[in-house]
Amino acid sequence: MERPDTEEYVELVLACVESVPAGRVTTYGAIAAHLGWFGPRRVGNVMSAWGGPVPWWRVVRADGSLPPSHGAEARAAYLEEGTPVRPSGKVDLPEAFWDPGDES
Repeated sequence: MERPDTEEYVELVLACVESVPAGRVTTYGAIAAHLGWFGPRRVGNVMSAWGGPVPWWRVVRADGSLPPSHGAEARAAYLEEGTPVRPSGKVDLPEAFWDPGDES
C-alpha cells in the first residue's frame, strides 16, 4: 500500500477508532501497527486534533491509561459501556483489549 497522505491517514485512524466495540479498548500502538504507517504518537496526534467526534475513550496507552485530562469523562463512558477497569482507574487491558487487526 502506498503511504497515505495526511487527510487519508486521519480518516483511516478515525475509522479504526469507530470500529472499536463498546466496552472494549485498543491502544495507540495497535492502531498504528494495524494501519502499517507511523507510530503510536502519530495516532495520538490524530486523536488529539480530530478525535472528538469518535469514541476517543476507547483508545488508551499501552498500560491501559488515558491522559489525565480525559479521566473523568472516560470513566463515565467506561461505566456506561461496562468496560473492565482496574481499581487503579486504568482499563484492564487483558480483559478489554480489542485488536483492530482481528476482523472476526
